[in-house]
Amino acid sequence: MIRTFRSVFGFYLMLAVRAPRARAFALLTFLPAVLAVVFRLSFPARSVEVLGVFSDILVVFYLQFLLIILALFYGTSVCSEEIEGKTLAYLTTRPLSKSGIILGKTAAYALLSAAIVLISLAVSFFVMNAGRLSAGEAAGTYLRYGGVLLLGIAAYTAFFTFLGVLLRKAVIIGLAFGFGWESILQYFPGSTQRFSIAHYLKSLLPFTPKAQGFSLLTFRLEPTSDAMSLVALVLITGVFLALACLVFRFKEYISEE
Repeated sequence: MIRTFRSVFGFYLMLAVRAPRARAFALLTFLPAVLAVVFRLSFPARSVEVLGVFSDILVVFYLQFLLIILALFYGTSVCSEEIEGKTLAYLTTRPLSKSGIILGKTAAYALLSAAIVLISLAVSFFVMNAGRLSAGEAAGTYLRYGGVLLLGIAAYTAFFTFLGVLLRKAVIIGLAFGFGWESILQYFPGSTQRFSIAHYLKSLLPFTPKAQGFSLLTFRLEPTSDAMSLVALVLITGVFLALACLVFRFKEYISEE
């Protein structure tokens, strides 16, 4: 499985980087960075509070839109693109570990998504916070943001990979989950919101309960502790990857002519 993972990871990472879809996602992901530059140049004398609010809006955009879009289309394509391209039989009849195939492709797509998001986040974050944070404080806050987004990419990609392996029309279910379930459930009071991935991601964001920012993210949020949130996200990633590997090993796929 390790040899298969390495071969599949390297091959599909190279293909993903060269694919037109990667360039399209890169342009979409850099939209908040462009907006941050335009905002900063247009309003150079704006107050710290206004810059803080705009930075919060960018975080919402990353966390509740870009993250889900990237994970959804890359995760569900791990299996579906092989079926549609009629290359699944080629992969599964070679002496390759089926689990290694799933893990290798998922890791390749997750790494590409992470690189795109982190570079874009770095540009937008440091543009918006230039001059109001010390170098050490800015770096620490960026690393916290980046870590949360990395955990989100891993958890969402694992879940959407499982959907893609299990269902033929996984994108439709994934859209309903990402922009329906995840967007609505996190605002329910009590323990109900803990049944969403977004809840654990928001619980890890660098804010305090009395902070003025993050109103869109912290509305009705009853945060879980950092340790429990981290454990929950790691478990979500591991469980859904394991389920995806298990289903892929035993399910028979029929290509549509």
